[in-house]
Amino acid sequence: MQEKVLIYQVLPRLYGNKCTANVPAGTLADNGCGKMNDFTDIELKRIHDFGFTHVWYTGLIEHATQTDYSEYGIAQDHPAVVKGVAGSPYAIKDYYDIDPDLAVNVKKRMKEFEALVARTHAAGLKFIIDFVPNHVARQYKSDAKPARVKDLGETDDTSRHFSPNNNFYYISESPLRTSHLPSAKEGEKPYKEYPARATGNDVFSAMPGVNDWYETIKLNYGVDYLGGRRCHFNPVPDTWKKMTAILLFWAKKGVDAFRCDMAEMVPCEFWTYAIAEVKKKYPHIRFIAEVYNPAEYRNYIHRGGFDYLYDKVGLYDTLRAVVCGHAPASAITHAWQSVDDIHEHMLNFLENHDEQRIASEFFAGDAFKALPALVVSACMRTSPFMLYAGQEVGEPGMDAEGFSGRDGRTTIFDYWGVKSLQRLTLGEIYLRPEEQQLYSYHRRIMTLCGREAALREGSFYDLTYANLDWASGFNPDRHFAFIRKHEDETILIVANFSEQNSAFGVRIPAHAFEYLKLRAGVQMATDLISGEMQTLELRPDAHVSVSVPAHGAVMLKLK
Repeated sequence: MQEKVLIYQVLPRLYGNKCTANVPAGTLADNGCGKMNDFTDIELKRIHDFGFTHVWYTGLIEHATQTDYSEYGIAQDHPAVVKGVAGSPYAIKDYYDIDPDLAVNVKKRMKEFEALVARTHAAGLKFIIDFVPNHVARQYKSDAKPARVKDLGETDDTSRHFSPNNNFYYISESPLRTSHLPSAKEGEKPYKEYPARATGNDVFSAMPGVNDWYETIKLNYGVDYLGGRRCHFNPVPDTWKKMTAILLFWAKKGVDAFRCDMAEMVPCEFWTYAIAEVKKKYPHIRFIAEVYNPAEYRNYIHRGGFDYLYDKVGLYDTLRAVVCGHAPASAITHAWQSVDDIHEHMLNFLENHDEQRIASEFFAGDAFKALPALVVSACMRTSPFMLYAGQEVGEPGMDAEGFSGRDGRTTIFDYWGVKSLQRLTLGEIYLRPEEQQLYSYHRRIMTLCGREAALREGSFYDLTYANLDWASGFNPDRHFAFIRKHEDETILIVANFSEQNSAFGVRIPAHAFEYLKLRAGVQMATDLISGEMQTLELRPDAHVSVSVPAHGAVMLKLK
């Protein structure tokens, strides 16, 4: 049986945090922090029973922070190069260690991580961890690296801007300038870095801007950016070897997949090398790439070896525009067609930690408006689907937590108690009525994706092209329809992005009958979402009458 990969993204720092103080820019003592141990057997069972197959634990690896852990032998970070009090999970400080914030017993943080892996697997779930290959924290230093492992930058020739043997890029004879950065505080002892190192978002100067990834330094994979972007990949660069060793370290710990941050900022040739090396020993491990350039999709799949890529600039951007009324629903057809040859590799989603929450004022302002997009994104193809914790209860992300500000996102930089998540983790009965509705709807769709063979592994047929003439009331601006079929199971899915309950006809062309081997005639159908039954008459090139709720969908399974 083919598995439909359904990923639940969680930020442990926020997910299990029960503190309600919520002091803006508050410390760990002020606002508290979720722990790995908050993912109990009971909580993981709930996640599994929701329908998920994988959990992506975001921000587990030790990163730069303003919290002082020096009593545990962890060097304190300078606040000028830390974003937020808690710090960014993508400014890795030690690739071989677990973030101390997430441990109940800091000294035993790796043991707590290993126990989390075991609990996750015992619950029938697979474990995803971040791999951040493009950049590290400004004050990167591994205290936990295995014996005989050289640290990143430890043997660099800092007198050279670029060397294939260096792990970093250097701005010769220039100190890093940080006094203008928002994290720098007046009267504070200045941060010193000499020579300055290039910043993570490819800024090769000693004065990164306030909107740059100034808290990070870029890793050198053998590309001389200031020397005509010449590539030095033979012999294998030192950074390739060190980063592959890090992947193997975590693979040995039992992780099942790596979500690779900004993978396209690292040469594809590295991925070809590293993924092959990991899969030699751990062939089951999957790699998920954050890639935003469609021109590179096939390169990172076929040459690089990635299993899945974010479908952000295609399906996500299209669905967001449709939900907000900025694009017709018929635009979804072009979105899937553009990646039709690689659709099984495209990871669909409506939220993640980088994107604004659906319920925020910056997106839809109402989580219910995106329910038809949920059905389309999760059920349209065999592609994996990802849901971000809080999405299923309509978390608006409109708190001004600190560094991140009131931007429609749930902070990744600050200590904070997310009230909707607190209600969720207490139990479904603690949810508000509208949160319970959203929760039930999302759970229904996730479980259907795993249970129904037609959704899990069936063929796909887009009906929208046959309904562009507005005949029988089908509105291609607000309606989208398709069929999923596997063996003798057929599901007609119709999404309604409009604000009105809609009754109309959906034309099923003769080609669909031929391609899917559909049976014509009168048939009984059950709406898998509502449970209601109705009679449908299927004829080639004729219209099937459907009624679809406002901001909703029907999934009519034929019998």
